[in-house]
Amino acid sequence: MGSALDVRTVSTVTATALAVADMIGIGVFTSLGFQVASIPSAFSVLLLWIVGGVAALCGALAYAELAAAFPRSGGEYNFLSRIYHPSVGFLAGWISATLGFSAPIALAAMAFGVYFKAIIPGVSPLLLGLGVVWIVTAIHLSGIKHSAKFQNVSTVIKGALILALIIAGIAVGTPQPISFAPSADDMSYIASAPFAVSLVFVMYAYSGWNAATYIAGEIREPAVSLPRSIVAATLIVIMSYVALNAVFLYTTPISAMAGQIDVALVAGKHIFGEVGGRIVGALICIGLISSISAMTWIGPRVTMAMGKDHAMLGILSRTTSDGVPKPAILLQLAIVSLLLMTQSFEAVLDTIQFSLTLCSFLAVLGVIVLRWTSPGLPRPYRTWGYPITPFIFLGVTAFMMYYLVIERPLQSLAGVAIMLTGLAVYAISQQRSMIEARPR
Repeated sequence: MGSALDVRTVSTVTATALAVADMIGIGVFTSLGFQVASIPSAFSVLLLWIVGGVAALCGALAYAELAAAFPRSGGEYNFLSRIYHPSVGFLAGWISATLGFSAPIALAAMAFGVYFKAIIPGVSPLLLGLGVVWIVTAIHLSGIKHSAKFQNVSTVIKGALILALIIAGIAVGTPQPISFAPSADDMSYIASAPFAVSLVFVMYAYSGWNAATYIAGEIREPAVSLPRSIVAATLIVIMSYVALNAVFLYTTPISAMAGQIDVALVAGKHIFGEVGGRIVGALICIGLISSISAMTWIGPRVTMAMGKDHAMLGILSRTTSDGVPKPAILLQLAIVSLLLMTQSFEAVLDTIQFSLTLCSFLAVLGVIVLRWTSPGLPRPYRTWGYPITPFIFLGVTAFMMYYLVIERPLQSLAGVAIMLTGLAVYAISQQRSMIEARPR
């Protein structure tokens, strides 16, 4: 059995690249269609992406303080266990183990199937999604070196795709009769429930800004590297997202994108024509593979950390001779395969966003809590702009959770149900540990 969690080999650049790969995934290629269906304003839509980016950056600044103070892998599982109670940390870890990474992988695979079917009609999107997930998982099971090479190549291609779409859209795209300047109607859009619910899609697209915290135990000089990688990755993605969505709106009629999942393919056809659109679709498929790979790499770190802390889940802590957490990866693969069978993009997205948003809310709130309860805690990095930046993140996420409960009650309840099952598993685990600890 290996101990990959304790080997510090990851540089700042690598941690930044992994976070960028994790962030730039399915969200930016799919969510615009849902946004313009209820918010037909270029200014309001771009403001959505800016607000989401600022909120993500504020969250990243707060997470940087927590990660530097508690440099162990596991993300929220590690933070909430230290800040509040091990049961709260277990709750967050349980969400990550069941939906936090598995659902985004399934969603990316769903989109992969949709885009690939547009390139080659007649192929089942479900079978395509299952196929890409199983192949990527097999690569990660084959060893860290193969995983790293695969991740690097697919991420470079994805970066080139984003840049090419932005440049080509500006250079050869046909301008649409829209304005990016604010109008009198924008305030009503911004104050509406659809704007708040659309933030769910935007924040999902930004999810991954905290990716480096999940592998904190492997990062060299975490007190310095973690804050730099988290903030740098978030800034890079904010600029990419705002520019990319501006190009989509600039080149493609809103009516053509409204309600469409494959908005990038629709925009690609408007920019390059039918054949060029298929090429864009193929490149997007490659980009989605990069996202699937990043989450397949990061996700099992949480379940492996949980396995180390809880004897009942001990099998999840096992690794191969070269440090691959095989049982944790296989568990994630099984959950992803089950989620893919549902083929329900919005329902799965809403469900994971409520639960994950709540965990992020509690983690950032923890920065404030620790300033009061543990003023002497060593803090190699202190949140820039404190307390304003944490409060911005808390305000935006509270706004989102409120409207999620109002507009998507069933999905939100499903997230609560998952939390409760996690607490039940924690209670059973603790009871078993107490029984085993009794003298015989």
